Amino acid sequence: MAQLVKGSKKLLNAWAFYDWANSVYSLVIASAVFPIYYQALFNVANVETVNVFGGAIRSTPLISYTTAAAFLMVSIISPLLSGIADYVGNKKVFMKFFCYLGAVSCIGLYFFDLDRIYISLTCYFFGLVGFWGSLVFYNSYLPDVAYNEQQDRISAKGYSMGYIGSVLLLIFNLVMVMMPQYFGLGEGDAASMKAMRISFITVGVWWIAFSQYSFYHLPKGVSSGHKVTRRVLLNGFRELRNVYRSLSENSTLKRYLAAFFVYSMAVQTVMLVATYFGEQEIAWGGNDEKTIGLISSILIIQLVAVIGATLTSRASEKFGNIVTLVVINIIWVGICIVAYFVETPVQFYATAGVVGLVMGGIQALSRSTYSKFLPETKDTTSYFSFYDVAEKIGIVIGMVIYGFIDHITGSMRNSVLFLVVFFIIGVILLLRVPRKSMK
Repeated sequence: MAQLVKGSKKLLNAWAFYDWANSVYSLVIASAVFPIYYQALFNVANVETVNVFGGAIRSTPLISYTTAAAFLMVSIISPLLSGIADYVGNKKVFMKFFCYLGAVSCIGLYFFDLDRIYISLTCYFFGLVGFWGSLVFYNSYLPDVAYNEQQDRISAKGYSMGYIGSVLLLIFNLVMVMMPQYFGLGEGDAASMKAMRISFITVGVWWIAFSQYSFYHLPKGVSSGHKVTRRVLLNGFRELRNVYRSLSENSTLKRYLAAFFVYSMAVQTVMLVATYFGEQEIAWGGNDEKTIGLISSILIIQLVAVIGATLTSRASEKFGNIVTLVVINIIWVGICIVAYFVETPVQFYATAGVVGLVMGGIQALSRSTYSKFLPETKDTTSYFSFYDVAEKIGIVIGMVIYGFIDHITGSMRNSVLFLVVFFIIGVILLLRVPRKSMK
């Protein structure tokens, strides 16, 4: 097959379509069904803690620490593998590997149970590693497939496609969970729990199936003719070091990365713990209302996020990327303060709507803004590896702090309120980025 030309509509759509394929993980596993299933396991067993590594720990700190550990692994291995990919010119192979690792691990979550907590957490761990590991290489394709003036819109389109596709699968899974009898699963809570487990399988199958279109059209990479040697194994870390050194010559990129590191830490933490917060801190009327309410709130976030990503893209064209990011961060400050006082389902739904409006926008715009600040280079994977490592280390710090505050205070509300500090610092750092430096 002839390689598609950079900037062509077909190539751009193929790149964006991977968001359609993989976003079901972030919605069904990270945000909606799995958090509900995970907490339900503790409720069914009538326990608040589980013994792990010789000590008892509550459910939410445990999942926070496991999530942090997975992101730490991603931050360590991604530069190693991206360096190899750059050296031999086969980034698509690595993107495929992490895609399949994540998808198969999602299927493995079907067997998640407190009685086999170590194996269960391992599946959760590698599902997360697979998802975020594949994004390292997916994001690095952006400047390879799109010209500068196309990047804001195609980045937003990718997120929008991801939201739409994942919502479709979530609606199907929600119907299966709420009406398991129509799927031959029986009736009652046990049937609903089984439906949740089946939903994990649907995520893995969807992810693998729809990613094939992207894999078929995306270029393999810039072939160098080199083979992997022992010296090459550390090449990715050397490339990160070179990227770090290059920041001294690009103060704009350096200042932007510092701001991104701080505010992304808070954004990703909110996204990862939102459902756990809603499950524990909101006064639901019963289990059915809780399940429908939590999944409905996630649907609200996803649907509004499609609008948010589009509006943010247009706002950046009119007011500039940095100004738009500053405003979005200020909105996040308000969201965290309000969340501390949220108690009723209606309040939770309203907060979810505002979260959705700014969630998709800040992710898409952050990615395209970074791409615009890059120097002229063919070594895009190294720069995006640095971007992703910064994001992952930020998530590790954010999740550990969040889990620790939750652990010692016994309330997730205190953890959410603390995130305000990160957003305020993010605003201050963004204001230091020259607004006239965009390409």
